[in-house]
Amino acid sequence: MHILLLLLSNLYQIGMEQLIVNYKRILKLTTSGFHRYLYNKVNWNGRLVGIVGARGVGKTTMILQYIKEHLDANTTLYVNAEHLYFASHTLFDLADEFSKMGGKYLVVDEVHRYDGWSRELKLIYDYHPELHVIFSGSSVLDINKGVHSDLSRRAVVYTMYGLSFREYLELFENIKVDIYTLEEVLSNKIELDESFRPLVYFRKYLEKGYYPFAIEDDYEEKLVNVVTKTLETDIPEYANMNVSTGRKLKKLMTVIAESVPFKPNMVTLAEVLGVSRNNVADYLLYIEEAGLITQLRDQTGGVRSLGKVDKVYLENTNLIYTLARKENAEIGNVRETFFMNQLRVVDDPIVSPVSDFLVNGITFEIGGRNKKQKQIKDVENAYIVKDDIEYGSLNIIPLWQFGLLY
Repeated sequence: MHILLLLLSNLYQIGMEQLIVNYKRILKLTTSGFHRYLYNKVNWNGRLVGIVGARGVGKTTMILQYIKEHLDANTTLYVNAEHLYFASHTLFDLADEFSKMGGKYLVVDEVHRYDGWSRELKLIYDYHPELHVIFSGSSVLDINKGVHSDLSRRAVVYTMYGLSFREYLELFENIKVDIYTLEEVLSNKIELDESFRPLVYFRKYLEKGYYPFAIEDDYEEKLVNVVTKTLETDIPEYANMNVSTGRKLKKLMTVIAESVPFKPNMVTLAEVLGVSRNNVADYLLYIEEAGLITQLRDQTGGVRSLGKVDKVYLENTNLIYTLARKENAEIGNVRETFFMNQLRVVDDPIVSPVSDFLVNGITFEIGGRNKKQKQIKDVENAYIVKDDIEYGSLNIIPLWQFGLLY
């Protein structure tokens, strides 16, 4: 009992000073230079701003860069919601004390790790109008739930995705390329240096270029760790699942990795997992919202639309090469996954009744350099998207160019 009381006493003494020391240390290690596509799109001056996205896409780095480059470090505080400080203090306690010290910007990272985070952010918003609060979270599921309930009409939330091919070129290869609109891509208006050979870098990106931490060693192991934590921790915590259900999520993910793209048969999947078909639909939605798969639907409306799911893809091509292994990566699947992955950041691809994808009334057929016009010959406003070509003409567009959209 004495040891427990001593431990609790020590935890209580972990105060603002320790948080500030940790924050200054992390800020000092933050590098500037390369900025993610979302950096200049966020209204950082908003009173309650959320940055959400899958694990490992670079949310924390972007936020710390903004603090270092634009805010007064002495009136700003960055904390991780998993810090021991919160074993004996609340978020509201922190905001209250920080405000009394003259604080202006409070940043809470991994906010979904704090139980009841959305309710307390609501209180901070209501009782401390002088504070700007920025929060981030890797578990998109829990963040969406909190924003739609407690923080409705208060928080402005931005979703962050992994690196585009354009961003990969700048971060990994030191090659700067402008962002192009979809209309510019379809009009063959891409203007790059004649010496630039995109396909050399495109292959690298497809295998190891979607997550910023690909620049580090042991990328595959770290990516597997991201997937494992998402399936074993993030989703079960959100959905109050037991350990055995968490294992079924991993089994479902294995089936997806070995089969994509595939038309989901809920009855068959339910039999394989030993659950009801309704549970399968829920599991797929959880995994999609956590950023590991994408489901192609027959109508627009985002992840929670009522549209019927036509195909299931892994969320990005790096997952294909890591989970299904390079030797098992089917090139047609890789091409479609890349197209879906890059397009959905700027638009909402849906299934085409005659081809692969439909985007705002525009039909897209994906294939290799020998792909013919047969599939879309009687379709208006249709394009052939070809892999293995550097430049296109008329209605033939190189696949890699869709990686310049953000």
